[in-house]
Amino acid sequence: MRGQHPAKTPAIVLSTHTVGLGVLRALGAMRVPLIAAYYETPDMGYVSRYVTAQLRTPHPEDEEDAFIGLLIDCAGRFGRCLLIPADDATLSAVSKHKALLQAHHIVACTEWSIAEQFIDKQHTYALAEKMGIPAPRTLLPRSAQDVEQYAGTVRYPCLIKPTHSHLFFARFRTKMVEVADAAQMLAAYRQADDAGLQVLIQERIPGDDSHGVNYNAYVWDGEPLVEFTAAKVRLSPPRFGVPRVVISRQIPEVIAPGRRILKAMGYYGYACTEFKRDPRDGIYKLMEVNGRHNRSVLLAVACGINFPWLEYRHLTQDEKPAQAAYEEGTYWIDEYRDLFHTLRFFGREGQAPMDYLRPYLKRHVFATFQWSDPKPFMKRCADLLRGALHRPATPHPTTAAAPTREVSAK
Repeated sequence: MRGQHPAKTPAIVLSTHTVGLGVLRALGAMRVPLIAAYYETPDMGYVSRYVTAQLRTPHPEDEEDAFIGLLIDCAGRFGRCLLIPADDATLSAVSKHKALLQAHHIVACTEWSIAEQFIDKQHTYALAEKMGIPAPRTLLPRSAQDVEQYAGTVRYPCLIKPTHSHLFFARFRTKMVEVADAAQMLAAYRQADDAGLQVLIQERIPGDDSHGVNYNAYVWDGEPLVEFTAAKVRLSPPRFGVPRVVISRQIPEVIAPGRRILKAMGYYGYACTEFKRDPRDGIYKLMEVNGRHNRSVLLAVACGINFPWLEYRHLTQDEKPAQAAYEEGTYWIDEYRDLFHTLRFFGREGQAPMDYLRPYLKRHVFATFQWSDPKPFMKRCADLLRGALHRPATPHPTTAAAPTREVSAK
């Protein structure tokens, strides 16, 4: 591999959209030899200047055996590598086959018995309830009859939320559905059920997008070694989407519940645990646990904590990471989503013009644009333009709420 540093283990980043691109840049800046493994053409990380080799893979869920076989074959081509799943599809496949893959590579994720607890949201909320960790009230309907029974016990509007977010998004291009009454609830359930997808009925936590926060941690042997917190500023789309602007900030209230849920899972490695502050009681409620690097991975890097590099050194060189101070008030901006949704929802998000401008005027890092690594930005521009010209109609569950469709959840 041209340009490879002989003293460093190569890393294979699995999925190279927003998360994967951030991981590639975080490790590339530290001169780690990188293989970009992608299964979707719209990914942009694989054209980064930090990438030594590109690898098109089978779909990790639709062709799971072929995907795992290809990763095993990589050991013959690249040697023993560090495998870093950068989305839920690759994480699910790798965690299920971790024992097999560890014979050939170093694997940067938990085994499936742990991963299932955060991939399948019904397990996450059941564990939170058992541990006394505040979370939205959640019901698991097993049939349309259950939905009809629950319909009289919930407060509207409420959410129809998938147990497996990435599978639901792949089918309906939305993360969840807000329903205003029993009829909408039943219709949304039936659409998901017809698609073979299980859903939850969940209480909607009020409050705007800025009430959401991230607890980022690198955990080992049940103890957090490095922690970093950040607050969401705007989502894409508003209310139920993925973050498009995030700010680094000390949020001590989420540290204790974040530690508790990860310890209860037996979790180890890097995780991003999401909470939302409930304005009715001021308590942060658990929303989900992501057992992989998150979309705003470059925010922590810009603030002085390079989680992918800490993980890399720990797993390949046995250098245990330690907590360091980090800069507050730095913004991470997904420039594409922020521009699109600012134009679309301007005046309807409860933000003043200066609120939209502030992240760009303060210290910030972009999700895609980088002067020193321009190709991913140019590719994403071209892909979005092609997608806008040729996008087909996409089925999505019935909802009375504001549109929640998005181009990609990655």
